[in-house]
Amino acid sequence: MKAPSLSPELVSALKRLRLGGLLPTLAERLELAHKHSTPYQDVLLMLLSDEISRRDSGSSQRRAQQAGLDPDLVLARWDSTAKVTYDRGLVAELCSLRFVSDHRNLTILGPVGVGKTHWSQGLGHLCCEAGYNVRFSRADALLRSLRQSRMDNSREALMTALATVDVLILDDFALEPMGREESRDIYQLLVERNGRFSTVITSNRDTAEWIATFDDAMLAQSAVDRFKNNAYDLIIDGESYRPRLKPKLEAMGPPPPVPVPKSPTPARRAASARR
Repeated sequence: MKAPSLSPELVSALKRLRLGGLLPTLAERLELAHKHSTPYQDVLLMLLSDEISRRDSGSSQRRAQQAGLDPDLVLARWDSTAKVTYDRGLVAELCSLRFVSDHRNLTILGPVGVGKTHWSQGLGHLCCEAGYNVRFSRADALLRSLRQSRMDNSREALMTALATVDVLILDDFALEPMGREESRDIYQLLVERNGRFSTVITSNRDTAEWIATFDDAMLAQSAVDRFKNNAYDLIIDGESYRPRLKPKLEAMGPPPPVPVPKSPTPARRAASARR
């Protein structure tokens, strides 16, 4: 049976109430409810639940985009056959996001290529779905932004934004030594956020090695000690995950045929010779 058409008045009213997202499936929903004699209040609840889910999904996607998260790096796309080891019980706890509501930190440590960025961004996506505001940045890019902010007098606004976002994710931290101002910036961020918000840091180096990358050892010890004693440690070890992300020629299908230029006809050769 064909789904009933919607009256122009109903369509207009839904749009005025900013419920236009219901329109693509509304007729089918109403027909299904009529077929099964669904009570009116259940029909209304079903329609409103559809709209809530649609809006939640849209808000989550906007938060993830604003956070700078890669849409492909979600935990559902993690290859579970990867030859890496990690504490699965801890992962289950982290996915509950209790560490965020408890204002705990997280370090994701391991050698190059084992998937630390994937896990940090995957947790970031979960946070966005749960309604948290997230900011993702490579550590070197964040330090460059702070350095630039000193030149255009925007440092205070940027530091406030970084210090108060619900979840700050710093990727590839402590790869190289920091200067005096960079060390002070990281010290300020770690100290101001600790116990108030959650900070996730991925690194190839153990937290004990971070201190050597600061310009001031005293600041380093103070910041790192606060951070690590309020942090979960997710240790990932094993083979590099990156070969699994390489594009595979066989998955792309056969290459298109290479066009072969046609030989000129005798008439074209003669015309070319005359020119």
